[in-house]
Amino acid sequence: MRLNKFISESGLCSRREADELIAQQRVTLDGEIAVTGAKWLEGMLVCVDGKEIELKPTAKNKRKHVYIALYKPDGITCTTDTTVKGNIVDFVDHQERIFPVGRLDKDSEGLILLTSNGDIVNQILRSENNHEKEYLVGVNKAVTDEFLRTMARGVRIHRQMTKPCKVSRLAKFGFRIVLTQGLNRQIRLMSEALGYKVTQLRRVRIINVKLGAMKPGAWRNLSDAELAGLLPGFKDW
Repeated sequence: MRLNKFISESGLCSRREADELIAQQRVTLDGEIAVTGAKWLEGMLVCVDGKEIELKPTAKNKRKHVYIALYKPDGITCTTDTTVKGNIVDFVDHQERIFPVGRLDKDSEGLILLTSNGDIVNQILRSENNHEKEYLVGVNKAVTDEFLRTMARGVRIHRQMTKPCKVSRLAKFGFRIVLTQGLNRQIRLMSEALGYKVTQLRRVRIINVKLGAMKPGAWRNLSDAELAGLLPGFKDW
């Protein structure tokens, strides 16, 4: 097995991030600094920053499907079309065939879920179940009380009124918003309708799954508790 795949399957990071660790000489193989393209053989000791890592029978290994949380950076497109430069599938570079649950604009960043289980996508996305998605938003003008009240009541975009939502001020030029629907470019269009331009948009939560301290480009497997919150009553993981 290639060393970068071994590191990835340990759950530490993606294969791309593993290649970066190897290039930075932070990985050793049987006590020797590993090189790009190195192979791992059964019984070899792998350490990252001096700490041993190994393949374990994690929840990921026991599941029928893959469920991951990714911190999507700005510039990555949420498509499975690999002819599109910067597509999310090639970016994650997972060993199994996965696809995004929903979307996040190319010029937005933050949390997105990916899975190999197509049967659960509609269950997660169905807006009438009041599934919350939370965003931190930067804008080009000072956030006023009237702006917050209007956003919370609903704004007409796409020839319809958006559903009432939770909105609060974060800073002079920033606010937090929690939506239960996912219209195309919803937050940007709502802001534009009120004379504001979004300068930064980061999704930090989907239902019970939080971005937390993840860094742009990082991904991790969802925990059993997170899956139980996303898919209550669903056991065929």
